[in-house]
Amino acid sequence: MTVELEDLLRSCGDHVAAELRCMPEVVDVNDFDPTVDPPPIEARRWLRVTDAVALVADLKSSTKLGLNKYAQSTASIYEAALRPVVDICVEFGAGWVEVRGDCVVAIFWSERAVERAMCAGITIKTFSEDHLVDRLQRKWPDSLPDTGFKVGLSTSTVLVKRVGRPRSQFQGLVWPGRAVNHAAKAAQVADAHELVVTGSIWDEVSENDYLTFSCDCDTPSPGIWRDIDIDKLDHDDADRSGRCLTTKWCVTCGEGFCNAVLDGLSYRESVDGVRSTLQLSLFRSALAKKHASQRSNRRHLVTARTGR
Repeated sequence: MTVELEDLLRSCGDHVAAELRCMPEVVDVNDFDPTVDPPPIEARRWLRVTDAVALVADLKSSTKLGLNKYAQSTASIYEAALRPVVDICVEFGAGWVEVRGDCVVAIFWSERAVERAMCAGITIKTFSEDHLVDRLQRKWPDSLPDTGFKVGLSTSTVLVKRVGRPRSQFQGLVWPGRAVNHAAKAAQVADAHELVVTGSIWDEVSENDYLTFSCDCDTPSPGIWRDIDIDKLDHDDADRSGRCLTTKWCVTCGEGFCNAVLDGLSYRESVDGVRSTLQLSLFRSALAKKHASQRSNRRHLVTARTGR
C-alpha cells in the first residue's frame, strides 16, 4: 500500500477552502424522510429541524461483559441487549436510529416528539431491568458485572445532511446541534435502569401528570423524579440542571399511562392535591433558576425565528 501523502493533504485542504469560501444553504423542515430527503453529499444544502429530540441508551459496563467469556457469549449478550432497544425506538416513531458500539442513538421529530421519546426511554429502562438484566443474571450468576441501560434525553434544533465520500459506503447522516451531545452526557451521569433528561426536556414534560407523578396504585407522588447535576455539561449550560427518573412502567398502569401520553393527554384529577408539592420542590437553587430562565429565553428566540 502506497499513499501520496502530499497530494492527499492538499486535496483535504482544498476541500476546507472550498467549503469556507461561501456559506451553504439551510432549509427549515417540519418533517422529512431521512432515507430520501437529506441533500446528497455534493449539494451545499443542509436541512434544519426545530425541536428534535435525541435519545441515547448506553449499556453500563459493556466492556466488562465480554471478560472471561467465550466470543459466542459476548456476541449473544450484545445481540440480546441492542436489538430490542432499536425495536423500541422504531415502535415509538423514531425517525432515525443508529447503533454506535454499545449505544443506541435515536432522533425523534415532528408531532409529539418529546412524548414519543419519553415513552421510548421509559420502555427501554423497563426492558433493561425486567427482561434483559434479569435473564443475564440467571445465565451468568457469578460473572455478570453491574449492567443495564442508562438513558439520556435532550432536545434542540439540529441540522442534518449526508456527509462522507461520494458514491461509496463511507458516508452517513450527521446531526449537528446540542441534542445528541447533551443526551449522551445525560446518559453518562445516569446509573443502570435510570433515565436522565436535560433541563430542556423537563421544561416540556413537567406539566404532564402522567410523566411527572407516580401512578394511582398508591398515593400519586412526584418522588419518582430527583434533581441531578449533569456535570459533563459546562457550568453555565442551561441544560445542566437535569432530572432523573428512577421508576419504570407499572405492570398495572404502565400501558394505559403510555398510551395516554402518546394520545396527548396530560391531566390527571388524582394528582390535584399533590401538584403543588412538585412545584415547591423545583428550582431550589439559584443556578437551576438561572438555567430555567436561559432555556425560556432560548425558546422565545426559536419561536421568533420559526413562528412556532
